[in-house]
Amino acid sequence: MITEYIEAALAQATYEIIQDEEPYYGEIPALQGVWASGKTLEECRRNLAEAIEGWVLLSIAKGLPIPALGEVAIHLPKKVAA
Repeated sequence: MITEYIEAALAQATYEIIQDEEPYYGEIPALQGVWASGKTLEECRRNLAEAIEGWVLLSIAKGLPIPALGEVAIHLPKKVAA
């Protein structure tokens, strides 16, 4: 479920080259505040995948809404058995 969500998010990523030590910058417009940079495009993409994963896990932990990305959504149970 999370892997599919990360892949869907990466499919919506936008990238640009910026003036920085890590010139490749990527973000997910649908996920506010999710961005990463890297020395190469591939490194940027890997860093962006980690940022998405962290954002999803933090959203789950805080009970924040996680928007659907096209057909891919994360549905959480209302109550988790202890």
